[in-house]
Amino acid sequence: MNQDIAISVEGISKKFPTNLRRSMFYGAQDVARDFLGLPTQSDKLRKDEFWAVRDVSFELKRGDTLGIVGPNGSGKSTLLKMLNGIIKPDKGSIRVRGRVGALIEVGAGFHPMLTGRENIYINGAILGMSRSEINRKFDSIVSFADIGDFLDMPVKNYSSGMYVRLGFAVAAHSSPDILLVDEVLAVGDVAFQKKCFQYIENDILKKGVVLCLVSHNIYTVARLCSRAILLNHGTARYIGESSGVVSMYYQAMRSSTDEVQENKFLTQRLGAGEVRVTSVEMMDELGREIDVVKVGSFVGFKFQLHAVREMAFVPQSSLKISDQSGTIIVYSRIPNQIREKMTLKEGINVLTCSFYAFNLIPGKYVLEIKIGGVGDLVQDIIHNAKIFDVVAPGHVHESTGNAGVVYIANEWKME
Repeated sequence: MNQDIAISVEGISKKFPTNLRRSMFYGAQDVARDFLGLPTQSDKLRKDEFWAVRDVSFELKRGDTLGIVGPNGSGKSTLLKMLNGIIKPDKGSIRVRGRVGALIEVGAGFHPMLTGRENIYINGAILGMSRSEINRKFDSIVSFADIGDFLDMPVKNYSSGMYVRLGFAVAAHSSPDILLVDEVLAVGDVAFQKKCFQYIENDILKKGVVLCLVSHNIYTVARLCSRAILLNHGTARYIGESSGVVSMYYQAMRSSTDEVQENKFLTQRLGAGEVRVTSVEMMDELGREIDVVKVGSFVGFKFQLHAVREMAFVPQSSLKISDQSGTIIVYSRIPNQIREKMTLKEGINVLTCSFYAFNLIPGKYVLEIKIGGVGDLVQDIIHNAKIFDVVAPGHVHESTGNAGVVYIANEWKME
């Protein structure tokens, strides 16, 4: 392996069973084969298995930064876990040279009954730090994590944001040669996210550390990473310069949306499934289906729902609209006093949400629909239910540099 190459990935693939019973059976089978010295890698699917990652290859040299992007369920976290050695590929090989620091799951490597102070030493040791090294960096870790008076409290009482802050602080201070970061950073507050990215840019990348970053924020990837991989259905659709991944990413998102519309994923989505979204449409004021919205105009979202039984009222439902950076711009849910007057019949039902003045800045947006609880069970979630464009009408000139979140009509004059 070339000394300049930190990570070499050759044709790796990973498959998973679609149900728990098969997972336990195949897991025991693989452990037994491994114990007997028999090969466990295979390029064939067994019953009820699917490829989470399929035939991915790349190399990263010292100082390279790699962004891993793709729609939900595309294999991003699975790839990162294979790079970290948490799971083994079913086919192919991974060679890593150097100390690895990883932040893949919230609270991973923490003992819930121990304090934050104790977990710093345990997690640091897991990441290869000596006790003297941890002692030397302890104050800096605590200061960066900003957990204050909670340092000597059991971490089981920490919020998810506190978990992330402490986990990232330890991983970043372990002086890794390779840093693996999953989208868990999205759990932290905005101020901490900014602090993390500044630390990555100013302290980690300038030292030549290899960074592998999983994120839904495509523009963060374009900003921080020199290279990018776009995964879709476990397959690498793009490997190259990060600047070229933006358009490919949104093409993949549109493809994912189209497949949802064609009902191809109805049996694979999360949720209890008593109510499913079977189609999503965007309409103008005349009820015509559209893919583009003009600033300030009417837009309606129509959701076709399939219920397996009659229900006295509609489950709590909501929609989110996010911009290209992943920031939630619009959130709307059905008010309880209205929801409880709605009924669901067995079979097909139609739910609509209308906006009478859609004053978002011109750009590309992503719609998410969530059908909430019946007996506290989420029924259905589609993260990329619709990807659409907001364009400028005649009185809004994009060339004037409008920016921000919403458009408010304005006029400039010189007296």
